[in-house]
Amino acid sequence: MKETVFLRRARTVRPVVLLLLLMTIVVMVACGGEPEVEITPEPTAQVVESPTEPPAPTEPPAPAETETPEGPQAVGSLEEVRNAVVQIVAEGSFVDPQVGLRLNTAGSGSGFIIDPSGIAVTNNHVVTGAALLRVHVTGEDRPRNARILGVSECSDLAVIDIDGDGFPYLDWHEGNVNVGLDVYAAGFPLGDPEFTLTRGIVSKARASGETNWASVDNVIEHDATINAGNSGGPLISAEGKVVGVNYAGASSTNQYFAIGRDEALRVIDQLRSEQDVTSIGINGTAVADSEQGIYGIWVSSVDSGSPADRTGIEGGDIITMLEGLVLSTDGTMSSYCDILRSNRPDDVLSVEVLRFETQQVLEGQINGDELVVTVDFSTALQDEVAENDPADSSTGAAGYESYATVTDDTGALLVEVPTAWADIDGAEWYLDDGTYLGPSITAAPSLNGFWSNWTTPGVFFAAITDVDAGTAPSEYLDPRVEAFSGPCEYAGRSDYSDSLYSGQYDYFTNCGGEGVVYVALAVTPLDGSNFFIIVEVQVVTQADLEALDHVLNSFILFN
Repeated sequence: MKETVFLRRARTVRPVVLLLLLMTIVVMVACGGEPEVEITPEPTAQVVESPTEPPAPTEPPAPAETETPEGPQAVGSLEEVRNAVVQIVAEGSFVDPQVGLRLNTAGSGSGFIIDPSGIAVTNNHVVTGAALLRVHVTGEDRPRNARILGVSECSDLAVIDIDGDGFPYLDWHEGNVNVGLDVYAAGFPLGDPEFTLTRGIVSKARASGETNWASVDNVIEHDATINAGNSGGPLISAEGKVVGVNYAGASSTNQYFAIGRDEALRVIDQLRSEQDVTSIGINGTAVADSEQGIYGIWVSSVDSGSPADRTGIEGGDIITMLEGLVLSTDGTMSSYCDILRSNRPDDVLSVEVLRFETQQVLEGQINGDELVVTVDFSTALQDEVAENDPADSSTGAAGYESYATVTDDTGALLVEVPTAWADIDGAEWYLDDGTYLGPSITAAPSLNGFWSNWTTPGVFFAAITDVDAGTAPSEYLDPRVEAFSGPCEYAGRSDYSDSLYSGQYDYFTNCGGEGVVYVALAVTPLDGSNFFIIVEVQVVTQADLEALDHVLNSFILFN
């Protein structure tokens, strides 16, 4: 759940060897020792007859075979399950989206041993990004260290190797997992070192496994209570066999979920051979904040040496786009995991990251180029914007309080703007002669003010859907230079590129003599689609520079 051993006694058989030697045998067994045999012959009577030959001595029986003590065994009953279930304490530094950086933090979860050599299964979110793992084995006073063999972010599974060997272990349930099957959740909830077992039944054999930290096609729904700390522990049958791996729950509705045996086994074999599966090396959670206009995967921690680490992704980053696709628009890991499953582990994937602390947008490649900061207009143009605070701006130098993601009437365009820019027009774009150009959206504190004066900030975002291949951005920008050179000072043209688009932008300063900056961007999609995209932003205050960055880092055309 994200909230984040009686030792088998080896049987020894002590053989009691019965020896028949001559006529009388007296056996005395000393406590705790081997059998002691004392031979006491009875006295022989005198007879007149000729002595008879003594009987031939009886051959002593062959010694009975001694059974060799058995080695570690698979757990064979519900009572013995605790012997193979472990508590895992992961220590490291993590970045919490609400608390921020948490140094030297210890979180606990559960796991279970599947091999006497110490191979154990748990959840990815329990161990990934931790600096060290301490594993508490039942019956032992001191924890053991363990290392991670492999992880799967999307299946929320991990396999670890516990120091030592000779451990009792759990076998997998072999029958069907049907509704009504009696099941038990084993583990160490709420960080309590005392082993806990709760009882329930399977209430749904194939439930949806899409969550904000994993993406599993089908999971088992049950009502055996689990809490934080049960994550990674086994869901077991009445015979002590593993039915699934607990990973999520909703106590308010008495619904709890486990990654099913079949799903888990498909992944575990690869993980124990030290291969990661659908993973770039992060401990992440999907975020979807429509008010702030933020969608993506929040990174709590990064596994050192992983593809994410080599790219430059850090704890506290939000992965907003992967391969040009905006992530987590539905609040789950589904789109992120679908992309990973559609590519090989060593494929190069374009990635865009929002470094939340600094609000910088970075672009790079998984298994390729490291992250670099994209165009930062709020810094580059800071000296060009006057210390204005007109009424229509709805803000001061401190910045806008919140942002929202808005779309045009067709749903083809998406862009992030300050919530103060609440006057929005998403109508399609036509020329005065009725010629249709494409979708468009305009947002400002006042649309009338945006179109009629230089004291109202705002954005115009549109697409021309029918253009000739090879149309250059200059064909749109050149007429704007001529139109704006009167009221503004032309500051020049620069190249523009991001993970989706490339083109050019012009910017103008001191528009209307008011110290206003106007930016006009013209780009085309990198995939060769037949579209021409226009973005124009009027920057009145220092706060609007921040809004400009939000616009240019979020605009997207869904074609």
